[in-house]
Amino acid sequence: MVAKGDQETGSPVSVADGTKNSLFRYNSPLIQVGLIGLVCFCCPGMFNALSGMGGGGQVDHTAANNANTALYTTFAIFGILGGGIYNILGPRLTLFAGCSTYILYAGSFLYYNHHKHQAFAIVAGALLGVGAGLLWAGQGAIMTSYPPTHRKGTYISMFWSIFNMGGVIGGLIPFIMNYNREDAVSVNDGTYIGFMVFMTIGTLLSLAILHPRKVIRNDGSRCTNITYSNVMTESVAIAKLFTNWKMMLIIPAAWGSNFFYSYQFNNVNGALFTLRTRGLNNVFYWGAQMIGSVMIGYIMDFSFKSRKTRGLAGIGVVAVLSTGIWIGGMFNQRGYNHHDVVSKTVKILDFKNSGSDFAGPFVLYFSYGLLDAMFQSMIYWVIGALADDSAILSRYVGFYKGVQSAGGAVAWQIDTHKVPYMTQLIVNWVLTTVSYPLLALLVIKAVKDEDKVAEEESPSGFPNAVKESKGDFTKSVEESNGEFTKST
Repeated sequence: MVAKGDQETGSPVSVADGTKNSLFRYNSPLIQVGLIGLVCFCCPGMFNALSGMGGGGQVDHTAANNANTALYTTFAIFGILGGGIYNILGPRLTLFAGCSTYILYAGSFLYYNHHKHQAFAIVAGALLGVGAGLLWAGQGAIMTSYPPTHRKGTYISMFWSIFNMGGVIGGLIPFIMNYNREDAVSVNDGTYIGFMVFMTIGTLLSLAILHPRKVIRNDGSRCTNITYSNVMTESVAIAKLFTNWKMMLIIPAAWGSNFFYSYQFNNVNGALFTLRTRGLNNVFYWGAQMIGSVMIGYIMDFSFKSRKTRGLAGIGVVAVLSTGIWIGGMFNQRGYNHHDVVSKTVKILDFKNSGSDFAGPFVLYFSYGLLDAMFQSMIYWVIGALADDSAILSRYVGFYKGVQSAGGAVAWQIDTHKVPYMTQLIVNWVLTTVSYPLLALLVIKAVKDEDKVAEEESPSGFPNAVKESKGDFTKSVEESNGEFTKST
């Protein structure tokens, strides 16, 4: 029998034979969430840095916009299917296949640097959409289901900080590689090669992730009892998501959560700053994400005793901050439009040469990064509060990522068709604003406080999963150690 540990501090608990159930076991949620954070640091983290430069680092945004449209179109499909695929194949095959497509995408822009043929970039973008759907469904399942119920916000913020450190390092790559090219319009080959090296490391690192049935929380419970699912089970479960009222309330937030990237990357960072300054801006954009994820994680886990109250408080804080940032964006956007950028009459800002003119747009771009992390971490927390089982949450997150990517596909084409910048800003503002009352309603109706969850799961007030035998726990730890040996 597993003894009850310190539920609030997360300190190690003891099994009956006195073995310490350390937070730093290889099969602990902490280590596994940290590992998926490193995988995302190397793959989507570097992709974010590349995209954040505007136009994939190219002066002509057309190739990147079309590649991203293809990416988010296939992502929308495989994001929804990704949860089911993850449940069938397990994390290693799913994540490895997903990560490998990031390398191809960065390589396509290395090719474009020399030949200016966008077909390869578009095909690579479509394949990356498939891979990203698999990766993010797996990531979401791990991040939302592995942590203990009362610390999901903390684990989400930990993941988000590790992941966005990839954007910070990725922003330094083009900044350093192009530092002496003040008048350059496209990044050099070394920039793309640097991204590809990190993406390759992340792809290999994905093989170190354990199956959720081998991951044991500090209370002795497993993340899922499912060894492997099957196609029919997953097909039926995914189809039911489209009639699930909880998922319906998440749709506006999901649609809007990547919709603003094309505007922020292309029409703020890409339009107003020199190439080297865009790289520097991205260092702070993704750095702001680390700060934002920690802030919202604290609110969601520690601000009030009631989990439902914490959820509503987090949504309220993000709503107020979001309104202020979009108002600042509107005032900034009044200073230029698409014609000004095309005709090159807008003043291009450089961190060394533009003085005080640089400060305002830089702070705004930093704030956009802060808002992105808080908005998405908030949504992940709400999804994670709807269930605890990895198989269920992989489907929920897959649905979220699918809808998110459909919105992204539309957004990149909106930018390609030269929709006025101010119109894009207002649409983004409306989408995020509509999301808050719907998420609040979802928290009120569907999120239960931890004590009520425990009472429902076990008459004694503790989760049934805590009552696993010592032998079962020891066996799982031994299996995980064996898996670690094989994977390394």
